Amino acid sequence: MDDFLTHRNLVHAPEFPPGDWLNTPRPLSVQALRGRVFLVDIWDYTCVYWLRTLPYIREWYARYAPYGLEVIGVHTPAFAFGRERRQVELATQEFGVRYPVFLDNEFRVWNAYNNRFWPARYLIDRHGLIRYSDFGEGGYAEFERVIQALLREVDSSIDLPPIMQPLRDEDRPEVKRKRPTPELRGGLEGGALGNPEGYAGHIPVLYRLPRQRTSGAFYVAGAWQAGRDYLAYQGSGEGIIQLPYDAVEVNAVLSPHSDAVERLLHPDAVSVEIWQDERPIDDERRGADLTADGRVIINRPRIYNLVRNPAHESHELTIRVQARGVAVYAFSFVGGAG
Repeated sequence: MDDFLTHRNLVHAPEFPPGDWLNTPRPLSVQALRGRVFLVDIWDYTCVYWLRTLPYIREWYARYAPYGLEVIGVHTPAFAFGRERRQVELATQEFGVRYPVFLDNEFRVWNAYNNRFWPARYLIDRHGLIRYSDFGEGGYAEFERVIQALLREVDSSIDLPPIMQPLRDEDRPEVKRKRPTPELRGGLEGGALGNPEGYAGHIPVLYRLPRQRTSGAFYVAGAWQAGRDYLAYQGSGEGIIQLPYDAVEVNAVLSPHSDAVERLLHPDAVSVEIWQDERPIDDERRGADLTADGRVIINRPRIYNLVRNPAHESHELTIRVQARGVAVYAFSFVGGAG
């Protein structure tokens, strides 16, 4: 952390380009924020790793806004539906994001920061210099210490609260977490489909499940059609997704339809059934978005929590799809203590 205190080789934070904002009556600018410390949080609302950092960012905003800290969210969409303003508005309401958010649909802020990760956090000092950055999960206490140090550069006499304790036991620095199955993305750019048939451009393919299935891919049965960043069910009966994995939690980015117009014309929610290891999921392992009878109600494109195992375990998930048009974008996983 000591390196951030020097001003050698530091660069100025890039200015925010013209564009749409949420949670603010007027656009913000780096120039107008001179003299204040601010945190730029680059995120996407379907990213489980951002969701796990969000409680810390909200708490820092509540703790340090009275001392002059500003938090600015930059929503850079991972999927096409993330460009829809209404979807981001719903996400900010659902997750309690109260600070200003810039809609970075063209990746202009992302590219200006030369960013490569969701989520990414940048701390900018009173002179507009980028003084510290961090990516993904973890490092929360370190990041908060830098916030305090930069605020004290503005006012050395301020009396700041103690560094907050970890919000989850697994965030403690002494806890070693097992590596879960990596994120799996569908669609022509995803590459995570394990079926030997592969994709056939943008036309439907009738898939059969292979007998051998391993963690690190997902497998489908039935008629499915690939888009750039999704795989959509196009059959008339039941479509199947088989997902072998190693993790505590399983999340899926799902949508009732891949097309925004279709979602307007057919606004009703659809459901999919979730089984694990060829049987219904019991109460102990049911994810936050599973109903009592083991279904996920897909009402809009977002991330859905499917499974929360009591420990880091190996299983195979089965997702049964009946509704034509249901789109699968990605699966993400959370590891447990080792």
